[in-house]
Formats: sequence, structure tokens, C-alpha cells
Amino acid sequence: MKTRHLLTLLLMLCMARAGSAQSTYLNPILGGDYPDPTVMREGNDYYMTHSAFDYLPGLVVFHSKDLVNWEPISYALKTYLGSIWAPDIKKYKGKYYIYFTVHGKPTTNCVVWADSPYGPWSDPTDLKIGDIDPCHVVGEDGKRYLVMSGGNRWTLSDDGLSVVQGSRIHFYDGWPYPEEWVTEGFSLEGPKVYRIGNYFYYLSAQGGTAGPPTSHMVTVARSKSINGPWENMPTNPLIHTYHNSDRWWSRGHGSLIDTPDGKWYCIYHAYENSFTSIGRQTLMDPVHFTADQWIKGDGGDASQPLPAPFVRQTKVDRHAHLSEFRIGLDWKYYMAFDPARATADNGSLTLQGKGKTISESSPLMFVSGAHRYQIEAEIEIHGDVQAGLVFHYKAGFNAGTGFDRRQRYRYRRDAASRRGPSGGERLWLRLVNTDQVVTAWYSTDGKQWRPEQWGQEISGYNHNALYDFQSILPGIFCIGDGYAVFRNFKYTEF
Repeated sequence: MKTRHLLTLLLMLCMARAGSAQSTYLNPILGGDYPDPTVMREGNDYYMTHSAFDYLPGLVVFHSKDLVNWEPISYALKTYLGSIWAPDIKKYKGKYYIYFTVHGKPTTNCVVWADSPYGPWSDPTDLKIGDIDPCHVVGEDGKRYLVMSGGNRWTLSDDGLSVVQGSRIHFYDGWPYPEEWVTEGFSLEGPKVYRIGNYFYYLSAQGGTAGPPTSHMVTVARSKSINGPWENMPTNPLIHTYHNSDRWWSRGHGSLIDTPDGKWYCIYHAYENSFTSIGRQTLMDPVHFTADQWIKGDGGDASQPLPAPFVRQTKVDRHAHLSEFRIGLDWKYYMAFDPARATADNGSLTLQGKGKTISESSPLMFVSGAHRYQIEAEIEIHGDVQAGLVFHYKAGFNAGTGFDRRQRYRYRRDAASRRGPSGGERLWLRLVNTDQVVTAWYSTDGKQWRPEQWGQEISGYNHNALYDFQSILPGIFCIGDGYAVFRNFKYTEF
């Protein structure tokens, strides 16, 4: 994988020198854990959001002018409801809506709305319906519908904030892919329905979102009426991983998007071969409509440069603002969001202690997406707390380094083991991820660094092994009674 990473960097450099970087792009368009993408266009502007799962603030809305470079502009969810799955963002009669699933006991579906994609977003309204993965569509009859997993559908009220009782119907069975294909399961999920020209097009995420590398796919059906009959595309699937040796695994859950000049793309998610701990990343492939009005891929390789939607692209560094601690846009908590816990001021963050373990402390994290990177910070503690840096997957599965007024600690699956004296209330810490191997360093002055005598391999922290659709995220934590101040935070890829 190291060789592949170096080849990619060399390829990008050659492209830049040749002057062709402005007309091509490389996947992923959003590196790191950005699964279940849903995207919409308004004029020359694009907006996208993703599943939030157990992180808050959630349902971060990204903006782009070129479909390749994205920056966060708002977030739509501040309250923990449960694991948030497969949203759908749409504009209807001047308002923006995000429909999404809350996986819990019981599972339900909710909606938030706003007058602008920049927010503020409303509090969630519970639609009180089952199934998962809602998709908003307007039928030829002018009515609003919510298409769900399993080929089911509800009729929405005129304001889109409730469903018509008793309106649930089953209207589509999915595409019967070949029995010999190795998948996670049939899993008719992730519907995205669009009215384009003479047809409604129904994109489905079949085969299961994880499991074998060849599991996931994007399939297509069409109908001239929202009520059917639905005809499966003869050349299905539109997107799929066919070989375990491919760079991108479990490619699926696609959304269609166009450009003002008539180009079409499919935005979807995929795991990276040998780096499933990073999560499902957002990719994009060019597609087109054929003479018989079906959708076909342009034949490019998702691991190689592809034709960009626009000639001019404005590069966005999504990690440029990490030291500003923009909670909600860059940083997010695990399972709990209390705005009073953290205060950012001139490049420093004061974080109140919480809980007795890293997981109970609701660590504050961000998405990296890199194979090799490090985080470091100057940390000052006040009170009876432990504070430090962490790579966190979910409750009970993490690796980190930290300290209190007496000791330095190594953290492994929330358990702390002593590594030596801390020297007081201030310490500089560094946590390094090198191809999914974690190491740690410490310094008493921020200049002379010493390595901790431990390392940990964390590639097994992934959904196939641990479930919950999480990923390894780098972050900071403060445990106990008191607070910690984080200064000079740095994120460096290498």
C-alpha cells in the first residue's frame, strides 16, 4: 500500500507539471469517513451531506462549486437521537429538507428543514415510520413521496413534515443480481429517485454496504410513472467492485448529479483496499445517458484520474481550520454534544472533563482520511483529570496517549496503563498513525521529543469486525473532574 500511495503522489505531481490538473480529478472527492452521500444542485452551487452515525454535531452540509472540492458550511443535528443513517437532501418550494433514519429502539425516520443550506436548521421532526434510507421525490401527480428501503413508499403531507397515515405501499422488488455473486446480502437499500426527462430513475444500493469487497453496487430501474411499472436496466449494475484486488471495495449507494452544461456524475461511497478502518469514502464517477435513455458509466477507472466536471477548480484544504476548533464544521463529539463543554479562543480550546474512560468522555474528533499522519498539542490540565490524544473507533475500541499531574498513560480499549512520570500539569503530546500502526511521543518543552515505548496495530478497528459503521478518527479527550486547555494543535500528513 505504501508503493501505491507514492505512485499516486507522483501521478498528481506529473499532472500538475503537465498543466492537466485543472481538467482531471482523483478519487476520493471527500477522503475519510463520509458514507451514504446525498447531493443536490442549485444553479452553480452543490450541497452534500452524509450519514452521521454516533457523532455530533451531525449531518454536516458541504458546499462546492466544482463537485471536487468541498467545504463544510453548516450542520443540521445537535441532539443525539441514535445512530443517524442515509440522509437525503432536497430543495422544494424554497425550503431545504434533510430526511434521515434514526437507528434505535425502535428505528424511525426524521426530517429537518431550513430556508438556506447555511442554516439555521430546524429541530428534527419525527415522522414515526419504520424502514430506512428515506428519499424525497415529487410524482407526476404533484404529490410528495418518501421512498424507503425494501422498495416501499409513503405519501408525504404537503409541508413534507408528516406522512399520510395508511399510505405505505410496496412498489419495487429490486434487481435480481446473479446468484453466484459474493455479497453481504440482497439488501435493497439506499434509494435515490429522480425525475429526468421522460422517466423516473430509481437508483438502489444493493448487495450490502460492507462484507466482501464485491458486495455493494448501484443498480438502476426506470418508470414513466412514480407508480410503475419499473423496468430494471439491462446493463445493471451501474457501479460495482468486481475484484478483490481493486483499490476501491464495496462501491455503492449512489446519487446522480448534473452540471449546468449537461454532464452527469454518480457520487457514491467505497472502502479502500486494506484501509477499511478509514471508513467509507466519497467517490465520483462520470456517467452519461444513452440513446435509449439508460444510464451508463463512462468507462473510467475510479483509482485513476478522471475528467473533471469543470476546467477550473479551487483547491480546498479541509484541515486548514483544525487549530480554530470549529466544532460542528470540523470537530465532532462521540455520542453527546454539550456546547458548554468546550470554549475556543484564539487557537486554544478549553475542554471540560467528563466520565471515567475515553469513550465516556465523548472525545472531540475530526475526519482525516490519510494513510499516514500525526496530531500533536500542548496540553495543560486543571483539576483531577486525565487529558490527551486518541484514535477512536467506538466505545471500548481506541488507542491513545495522555497524562494527569503524576503519570503519563497509554490507552488501549479505554484501559489506561502507566508509562512514567508526567512532570506536572503541562505536557506536549504527539500521536502518530503510520499505515494503521500507532505510536506516541511526549515532550516537556515542545522542542525535544521522546518516543513512548509502545506501538499498536489498529487495522482491525473496522465495521466488518466491530460493526456500528464507525471509523478510526483522531481527536482529543479530557476525563474526570476539571478541565484541560489544548494549544498549538497540529495535524500533519506525511
